[in-house]
Amino acid sequence: MSSKEAFHQLIAGLAAEIAGRPLDAQLDQWLNATHGAGSARFEALRQACIGGVAEGWLCEREGGGIRYGRVFKAEDALQRFSVDVVDMQDIAGPHHTHPNGEIDLIMPLEGSPGATFDGRPAGWCVYGPGTAHRPTVANGRALVLYLLPEGQIKFTP
Repeated sequence: MSSKEAFHQLIAGLAAEIAGRPLDAQLDQWLNATHGAGSARFEALRQACIGGVAEGWLCEREGGGIRYGRVFKAEDALQRFSVDVVDMQDIAGPHHTHPNGEIDLIMPLEGSPGATFDGRPAGWCVYGPGTAHRPTVANGRALVLYLLPEGQIKFTP
């Protein structure tokens, strides 16, 4: 099995656990308590993302100082979540809205243990449907995994 297939299985397992749950503060708390920084799931996802970047199938595009890429489109095996990963260092990305919400996994990279995403440290951040932000990594470099219900994201002009 390739590392990309193994990554797909990791995401599918996680997606099965969160399928049907509202994207809200309770999910944010549950994800951080159950699969937060330092947990086995967090470390497996972090290592898979670092490996995918090194192998060139994650974050294969670059624009505006941000490396990014959609690794999986929304599909039934992933409970209709799409999967994107970005590599950001001390930068704000383009403003966008989340029609169906967004689930983010913040993974500071080596040498940047204090890196934050939208002011949040390593772990999970859940945005509910209809929310918007300008994704910002500060205090170093981090990979951020995005799960988007039905792959829905709308960039603001």
